[in-house]
Amino acid sequence: MTKVDKLQELINNFIDNQNFMGEPSELYAPIEYILRQGGKRMRPTLCLLACELFGGDIDNCMIPAVSAEIFHNFTLVHDDIMDQAPLRRGMETVYHKWNSDIALLSGDTMLIKAFQYVLATKKEYSYDVFAELCKVALEVCEGQQYDLNFETQDDVTLDAYLEMIRLKTAVLLGSVLKIGAIVAGANEKNQKGIYDFGINLGLAFQLQDDILDCYSDVNIFGKMTGGDISDNKKTYLYLKALELASEEDKKTLLELFKMPKGRNEEKIKTVLNIYDKYDVKGVVSQVMTEYYENSLRNLDSLEAPEERKHILREYATYLYTRNK
Repeated sequence: MTKVDKLQELINNFIDNQNFMGEPSELYAPIEYILRQGGKRMRPTLCLLACELFGGDIDNCMIPAVSAEIFHNFTLVHDDIMDQAPLRRGMETVYHKWNSDIALLSGDTMLIKAFQYVLATKKEYSYDVFAELCKVALEVCEGQQYDLNFETQDDVTLDAYLEMIRLKTAVLLGSVLKIGAIVAGANEKNQKGIYDFGINLGLAFQLQDDILDCYSDVNIFGKMTGGDISDNKKTYLYLKALELASEEDKKTLLELFKMPKGRNEEKIKTVLNIYDKYDVKGVVSQVMTEYYENSLRNLDSLEAPEERKHILREYATYLYTRNK
């Protein structure tokens, strides 16, 4: 069992020993449902790894780490409502299993619980952790709003898309790493360095997610592939295809992405054929690699033992090369 496996086992055991139920049961059952599903536990794992990297005690970091996981799952519950997604981690989404009203309220409750967990941390760093979680919560909401705005905008740029995914995805990775560093008592330089590592890793992670959404197997990926195309999401793949395509193919893409949201296999097939024609997957993979390599440079610059950096480096490589 690797170091990461052991940490994830500790995280799962901690969550399994928490009681998320209450009354009315309709409010709390969805919280139990989504938090018991497991998932990658990437965010709390990164939080604990950052704490250990700077010589901290992971026992002191477990509650902040789990608060970040609860917060992350809150964002997933609300995201699935907006995307009307039927599957998450190979299982029904909360909104699909119950309804959107219950999913909305349960998500709100999870956000509150995430902050309650932070308040249970040691007073010597609870304020800094709370401030960081508040900051990232606002940024994630800003990113989500940009994502919604892009659905009706015809002038979305690649830079605008990268800023959106920085806010929607990457900042949470940066913040959980910084929180681990705060708990460990790391200096400001190292806090910034580990945060920057998370930002670059998060951008690479989201670009990989965009690729997997189009090209992965649903049985491996855990949700319907082609979902971004069905939802008319202007991902990096779509924007790069518009940049590279002939006028005829560009016109086809623009018309297809004006169609009503909903599963349309012919639409997905046509879009993927255009992506393949211009090797959009390969181009986006190169951009993803650049962010991944930047994250490793951030990691190398940190003032920490090399053997501890190695564990984070291995985990970053796993996230970069994953297929789900």
